[in-house]
Amino acid sequence: MDTQEIWKLLEEVKDPEVPVLSVVDLGVVREVHQENGRVEVIITPTYTGCPAMNVIEMDIRAMLHSQGIQNLHVTTVLSPAWTTDWLSEAGKQKLKAYGIAPPIGTVDKAALIGEERNIECPQCQSTNTQMVSQFGSTACKAFHKCNDCLEPFDYFKCH
Repeated sequence: MDTQEIWKLLEEVKDPEVPVLSVVDLGVVREVHQENGRVEVIITPTYTGCPAMNVIEMDIRAMLHSQGIQNLHVTTVLSPAWTTDWLSEAGKQKLKAYGIAPPIGTVDKAALIGEERNIECPQCQSTNTQMVSQFGSTACKAFHKCNDCLEPFDYFKCH
């Protein structure tokens, strides 16, 4: 099996916290290496101590083992730290369709403008929104409310 086929398999491994995203969409899978029949998958958590990483690693192992890859090593790398800039464009669209506002811009721009700008509501696309809490359903999200449709939603914070 070549490296591209392994990447395709990894696109089937879903993030346990946002199951519409694959670990590839999320940018958690950084690299895939093959050498002498050994496959190494390098992953980076969305933040240090992310509780989903154990499940992600187990799911990666299960997927690749089910396809006959037995000599497998999954390596967690913390540096460079994961950033929302690693989310694929397809992943951002999947987040929005799922009801989570995707991060806006890049981490550098978010730091310059702050996270206090009005975020587009994934339900009605209004920017007449407000942050209710800096923390949403997970630490990587902030909780917002749309002032037009009145729907609450998570915003995947730039980081």
